[in-house]
Amino acid sequence: MTGRESGTAAGTGANAAEWPIPDHEWKRVSSKYAVADLVTNLILVLVVIAVGVVVLVVADEPAPWVLAGIGVLSLVLLVNAVLAFRRVKAIGYVLRDDDLLFRRGILFERVIAVPYGRLQLVDVTRGPLLRALGLATLKFVTASAATGVHLPGLPMADAETLRDRLVELAETRRSGL
Repeated sequence: MTGRESGTAAGTGANAAEWPIPDHEWKRVSSKYAVADLVTNLILVLVVIAVGVVVLVVADEPAPWVLAGIGVLSLVLLVNAVLAFRRVKAIGYVLRDDDLLFRRGILFERVIAVPYGRLQLVDVTRGPLLRALGLATLKFVTASAATGVHLPGLPMADAETLRDRLVELAETRRSGL
C-alpha cells in the first residue's frame, strides 16, 4: 500500500492516523474522464508525428536534433497517454465543514484547501469531448491567482449540483468581503 492509498498527506510524512481525511471520504471523478484525457494525449502525439512527417518531406536533410526532438516529444506524450487512467484515479475532492479539499497528482501530489468564504466564482465548463462523454469541469476562482483549482471529469448532473452547493456555502461563509 502506497502513502497515497493509506491516506498520507503529500510532503508531510504524516501517517494515516494523523491525516485528517480518511480515504473513504474522498470522492473521485468519473472514470470516463480517463478516456477524454487519453484521446487528448493521443491527438497531441498525432500532431507531433504529423509535424515530423512535414519536416521530413519539406527539408532535404533535416537536422538530427530536430528528428531526435520530435522522437523524444512523441515518446513523452505516449508515456503521458499511458498514465492517463492512473492520473485520473488520483483526482479527488472532499467537502468539509469550512472548505473544499482537492487533490491530484501521481508522483507529485497536490492537495489544495479552498475555503468556501473565499470562492468568488464557481464555473461549469464542457468542451466537445467532455460533452460527448456527459462530463463537465468545475472551475473555482478565488482571490488568489495561485489556487487555480479545476475539478475535471464530473458527471454533468454532479457538477451542477456541486456548483449550486458551493455557491450556497460561499454565500453563507463570506465575511468581510
